[in-house]
Amino acid sequence: MLEPEVVPEQIDSPESVNMPMEPPPPDDMNIVYSEDNKIKYLILGVIFLLVFGGIFFALYRFFLGRSNAPPEKVKLTYWGLWDDKNIMDPLIKEYMSKNPNVEIVYELKDVRDNYREKLIARAQKGIGPDIFRYHISWIPEISEVLSYAPNKIISEEEFRKIYFRSLQDSLIIDGRIYGIPLMVDGLLLIYNEDLLKAANINIVPSTWDEMLEAIQKLTVKDADGRIVTAGIALGTAGNIQHFSDIFLLMLYQNGGDIANLSSQEAIDILSQYRRFAEEPENVWSESMPDSVAAFAQGKAAMIFAPSWQMLIIRQLNPEINMKAAPVPQVPGADPISIASYWVEGVSRMSKNQEEAWKFLKFLSEKEQMQKLYEAQAKYRLFGTAFPRRDLADNLKDNPYLAAVIRQADYFFTTYGISRTYDNGLNDEIIQYIENAINAAAQGVSYREAMQTADEGVKQVLQRYNIKF
Repeated sequence: MLEPEVVPEQIDSPESVNMPMEPPPPDDMNIVYSEDNKIKYLILGVIFLLVFGGIFFALYRFFLGRSNAPPEKVKLTYWGLWDDKNIMDPLIKEYMSKNPNVEIVYELKDVRDNYREKLIARAQKGIGPDIFRYHISWIPEISEVLSYAPNKIISEEEFRKIYFRSLQDSLIIDGRIYGIPLMVDGLLLIYNEDLLKAANINIVPSTWDEMLEAIQKLTVKDADGRIVTAGIALGTAGNIQHFSDIFLLMLYQNGGDIANLSSQEAIDILSQYRRFAEEPENVWSESMPDSVAAFAQGKAAMIFAPSWQMLIIRQLNPEINMKAAPVPQVPGADPISIASYWVEGVSRMSKNQEEAWKFLKFLSEKEQMQKLYEAQAKYRLFGTAFPRRDLADNLKDNPYLAAVIRQADYFFTTYGISRTYDNGLNDEIIQYIENAINAAAQGVSYREAMQTADEGVKQVLQRYNIKF
């Protein structure tokens, strides 16, 4: 049997499946392909380097130009009080010479001309000052426009090292600094040295017991019981400047506070305050002149007032021999007096807050503070008391300001402070205190007078979101 013939498996050729084949490359094709790419990549590389290098050079020149360009011009508007341009301009010009990109325009304002309201209204519209002066008691009522100092300009630790404790307590809130003080002031005992010597009082009273004894020696009445010379101006409201500050001094020294005027402490203080003007043992009366005028005329031997009132007194009587001492204290209690001073702040709406704080830091430096005091003293009896601890010794022998420095650590900031002209928090509380004093003078019981005052003051504090 024959085996079938094995036919080899046929592999289809291109021709058998009709698939076109790419013709073989010429023998020199590989050489041409390699050279063209070398040239092409070389050209692309050169172009890339030119383009990238140009961009890099342009960016380098741009940023180099920016780093060498002068800083952007900054204009700061500064609202001041009392210190006119003759006093402030030298310091402002000195700062601008060191910082040529900064222009500072100083505007002297009148605090009695709705100053606080204008400050808030213009700030809200974006047309207010960058820097402004404000009273330390105003913080709750201008909080919406107050900014705080950047830590890199002045830290809490640095602030505490520089300034008296009372300024720390008032201006550092939740670790933030809300103003730079260029001064410190508060309630002092201002006395006529000649009248004290005439009454054989050689030591100024430092406690209330000593004060009561001195007042009796100093008070002179005529045959009809009318006061010729008052030992001190106390007991009324209408003719005593700073009566609210004095009432608050007595209140806080005896454990009371403004948020609870219906307390027994407050009732007792109203009784004690009124006793100075109640006959027949009175040492002051409604018939006396205004307290500051009476002191200038030699009709009052002592008054309570801030240091700046001595400038007014000297104008009224250039010959008066007056000095100032710390207010009398309650024996055994922590010392306290009532603060009343002004601070430089920066608006939260300012577009140049950092530059504004830098300028205030410059003003507050030791050298500038001394220059400011010297400039002020050229135009008046004395400048403002230094808020810095390291300048305290400069005023230790000053007959007018040494008492400020001695009290600077225990000045207490509260509300109801006179002569801030805020048309708000302070003035509203003052009105309730005045009403209580006048009501007591008209025969209303001390308790009823203080309960009425307490209701009104609580409403004021609530309106300004003040919690005790």
